[in-house]
Amino acid sequence: MLAYSVTQRTSEIGLRMALGAQPRQVLGLVLRQGMLLALVGAGVGILVALPVARMAGTLLYGVSATDPLTYASITLLLMGVAVLACYVPARRATRIDPLVALRVD
Repeated sequence: MLAYSVTQRTSEIGLRMALGAQPRQVLGLVLRQGMLLALVGAGVGILVALPVARMAGTLLYGVSATDPLTYASITLLLMGVAVLACYVPARRATRIDPLVALRVD
C-alpha cells in the first residue's frame, strides 16, 4: 500500500526534491507516513485481540490469554517488519529524479 502511495505521489516528491529537500528528508517523510499507519494498526489490533483472546483462552496451553510478554514481543516483531516494508518504498522515493517526476504531469 505504501509503495502505491509513493507511486501516486511521485510528482509531489519530485517537486520537494527540486525545491531542495534532501533524500534523508524524503526518506523520513515516507517512513513516518508508513509507521504511523503501522502504529495505528497495532493499537487497534491489540484492542481487538484482548477480548478475542479471553474468549479463546480455553484453547491455549501453558500461556495466559493476556500474557503481556507475548503481546509486547509480537508487537515489536510486527513493527520491525513494518519498518522493513516501509523502507523499500521510502528508499525508492529518494531516487526519484525531480526533472522526470515534474515532466510526467
